[in-house]
Amino acid sequence: MNNNLLNILSNSNKDIDNQKLMDYLSGQLPEKEKQEVEQWMAENDFSDEAMEGLQQFKKPRDLQTYVDALHKDLNKHLQEKKKRREKRKIKESPWIYLTLFILLLLVVLAYVVIKKLGGQ
Repeated sequence: MNNNLLNILSNSNKDIDNQKLMDYLSGQLPEKEKQEVEQWMAENDFSDEAMEGLQQFKKPRDLQTYVDALHKDLNKHLQEKKKRREKRKIKESPWIYLTLFILLLLVVLAYVVIKKLGGQ
């Protein structure tokens, strides 16, 4: 039905096909498959509530607008999170190298001092 909505649902569940859910919402499923979806929703409270919320959209255009807004917000959030993670990596790396260098230098100095004191 709608690729954007299927993208949102792409990893949402393992028990039922997302296209089947979209067909159920649009009323395009045969009676047997419709009963299968309703049985699945009865066993999954969260999914049942989500489907009820999606069914409240009277016009497909409203659903599409909502899906587009969700995708936009989700992508924005993920990009911001990725940028913060990258900034953190760049900032932390020099300190890690400096710390390792100082630690290595202290180990070498301690070794030299112990050798000189032990040799006397």
